[in-house]
Amino acid sequence: MKKTLLITACLLLLIAFAPNAKAQEWSTGLDIYSSYVWRGTKFGTGPAFQPAIEFSAGGFAIGAWGSYSAGSEEAAEADLYAGYSFELGEKSSLSFTLTDYYFPGSPWMDGKSHYIEPMVSLGISSFTLTGAYMMNDGAGDIYLEAGLTAGAVDLTLGGGDGAYTMDGEFNICNIGISTSKEIKITDSFSLPVTGAAILNPSSEQFHIVVGISL
Repeated sequence: MKKTLLITACLLLLIAFAPNAKAQEWSTGLDIYSSYVWRGTKFGTGPAFQPAIEFSAGGFAIGAWGSYSAGSEEAAEADLYAGYSFELGEKSSLSFTLTDYYFPGSPWMDGKSHYIEPMVSLGISSFTLTGAYMMNDGAGDIYLEAGLTAGAVDLTLGGGDGAYTMDGEFNICNIGISTSKEIKITDSFSLPVTGAAILNPSSEQFHIVVGISL
C-alpha cells in the first residue's frame, strides 16, 4: 500500500505542475503481440493485449500501461508511471521515470504483487543508455541496457542480476534486434507492425515476436 501511495503522490505532483506547461496532450492505444517478452524474459502464454493511456505536458508524462495474456497461463500486469525528460543538446536527452509494477493475482510472483522501479535513460543521437533498479521489500535487481538505432533496425543489449538471470548473478539477458513498418489499409489509415528477435543467453531461450499497434 505504501508503494502505491508513493507512485500516486508522484502522479498528483505532476498533475499540479501540468496546467502551467505547454503542449498538454492525452493519448491512448492498444498493442497486440504474439507473446509478451520483456527484458529477455517471456511472460504468460499466447498473445498479449497491452492497453495504455498517458497524459503529457511539456517534459512531464504520467500514465498507465497493462498487459493481459490470452493464453492458459495468465500474466496480468497493470503499471502506473511518472516521468520527466529534457533536452541536453541538439541530439541528446535525459529522462527519469518512476514505475509501480503491479501483478494482480499472478501466482508465479510468489505473493509479491508490487515492484517499484526508478529508471534513468540517456540518449545521444541514435545511441541510448538505460539503468534501472526494481525494488520489493527492500531488495532490488539491477538492469542495464544499451540501445542503437541503425537505419530501420533497433539493436538492444541488456544485462541484469537477481530475477533477470538464472543464477542471480549479473549476466547478459537481453540481446535483441527489431524493426517496424506501416501497412497501408486505406488512404488515411496505416497499421504499424513491429517484429523482433530476442536472445536470452542466461536462460538459453530465443524468442521471435510480432505485434501491431492500434
